[in-house]
Amino acid sequence: MRKILAGLAGAALIASASPVVAKETVTTGWEPRDKVIITHPEWSRDAVLYQINTRQFTAEGTFKAAQAQLPRLKALGVDVLWLMPIHPIGKENRKGSLGSPYSVQDYYAVNPEFGTKEDFRAFVQAAHAQGFHVILDLVANHTAWDNALAKQHPDWYEKDWKGNFRPTPWWDWSDIIDLDWSQPGVRAHVGGAMEYWVREFGVDGYRADVAGYVPLDFWETARERLEKIRPVFMLGEVQQTAYHFAAFDATYAWDWHNTSKNVAHGQGDATSFYGYYAENESLWPRKAMRLTYIENHDSNAWEGTMAENYGPALDAMTALAFTGEGLPLVHNGMEACNAKRLAFFEKDPIDWSQGEDCTYGTLLKDLIAFRKANPALANGQWGAVMQKLETDKPQQVLAWTRAKGDDKVVGLFNFSDRPVSVTPTSALADGSYTEFASGEPVTIAKGTAVALPAWGYLLLSSGK
Repeated sequence: MRKILAGLAGAALIASASPVVAKETVTTGWEPRDKVIITHPEWSRDAVLYQINTRQFTAEGTFKAAQAQLPRLKALGVDVLWLMPIHPIGKENRKGSLGSPYSVQDYYAVNPEFGTKEDFRAFVQAAHAQGFHVILDLVANHTAWDNALAKQHPDWYEKDWKGNFRPTPWWDWSDIIDLDWSQPGVRAHVGGAMEYWVREFGVDGYRADVAGYVPLDFWETARERLEKIRPVFMLGEVQQTAYHFAAFDATYAWDWHNTSKNVAHGQGDATSFYGYYAENESLWPRKAMRLTYIENHDSNAWEGTMAENYGPALDAMTALAFTGEGLPLVHNGMEACNAKRLAFFEKDPIDWSQGEDCTYGTLLKDLIAFRKANPALANGQWGAVMQKLETDKPQQVLAWTRAKGDDKVVGLFNFSDRPVSVTPTSALADGSYTEFASGEPVTIAKGTAVALPAWGYLLLSSGK
C-alpha cells in the first residue's frame, strides 16, 4: 500500500510540474496569418483563360480580324483573353523574317503588323461589351537590341564580362538583351507602361513573361499601383509560392504539365500526380491559382502538338486539367484540333478547317460548361479542395472528390493503356450522381466496381 501511495504522490508531483496554460495564452501570438494580401477580382472566380497569338490567330493576323472571332469564343465559354505581346518587334538580331513577339522594341506602342492603337482599343472595348476581360503579355526581363532605351539609357542594361549588352545567360535568346533591375529608371519605365495600358485602354491585367527573372518587389509594387486604377488579374510565368502573396493571382504549374506528359508517355502512373497535388495542398496558399495547362505557345512550338505530347491520353488529361484544382487554359487552335507546331518567328496561321470534325473542341466547350455549373470546381479559394478517393487500383486510377455545399464532383481517371475495373475502398464518394458525358444517373458505392476503358475517365456531379 505504501508503494502504491508513493507512486500516486509521485505522479501528482509530475503532473503539477507540467504547467496548465489557458487556451487563449496558447493561441495568443500564434494565430495563423494569411500572407496573401491581394484580392482576386470577382470575375476570376470560375474564369477560363484563352491565349491569342494575334499573328497566327487569323489569316489576316490583325486585331480587327481577331475581334470578329469574339462571338465564337463567347460560345466556347472562355472568359479571360490573354494576348501575346502586342508591341513592335525588334529588327536587330531578329530571328526569322518576322521575329519573336517577346523581343519588344517599344513598350508604349503596338506592332503595325497587328493594326493601330485604335484597332487595339476597339478590340478591348468589343471584348468588354461581350463579357470578356483582356490581359496583355508583358515582357519585363528584356528588350529588343534596337529598343530606344539601349541608346538613351545604356546603363539600364546588364553587361557581359566585356562590358557589352547581353541576352539572358544560358538560353539561346540572342534576339534580346537583359534589363538591369537595380536601375530605378527601368522600374519606372516598365511599370509606367503597365499603368498606361490599364489606364488608357482598359486592359484588365497581365501575363508576366519569365516573371521569376524580375525582382518580386517590382511585381508587388506594380500590383499595388494597378489596383488604384482598376481591379486587375495577374498571371506570372513562375512557379514559386511567394509570388502569390502580393503580386500574382495565378502562376504556372509546370510540375503538373510535365507530370501529365510523362504519364501519357508511360513514364509514370496515376500515383505520379501525388507529389504535385500533395505539395499544392500543403505548400501553396489556399488562394493561389495554378495554371494547369495542356498547351501554350511555348509547348506547342518547342515541345510538340497536343497529339505529340499526349496521344490517346489527351481527353483524360484535359478533363483533369479542367476539373482538378487548377486554372485551365485554352491555347488558340486547341478547339480546332490544331495538328501543327505553329512557327514562332514566321506567319503561320491556324488552319481552322481542322475543327469541322474535331470532337475535342466539343469536349473543351462541355468541360467549361461543367466547371461553371459546379461551384466545387471554382478557382482558388472559391473552389473545393481535392480529397483522395481510395481504390484498389491506385497505380492505374487517380480518384478524388471535390465538395462544396450541396455540390460534389467525383473524378476517376484511368491513366493507363489498358481497361480497368476499379473498386472504391472508401465511402468518401458514396452517392447518386449525374455523369458528365452522357447525363445519365450513376451510383458510386464502397465495394462496387466501376469499369473504365484505356485512358478513360468518369466525371460525376451531384449539383442541383
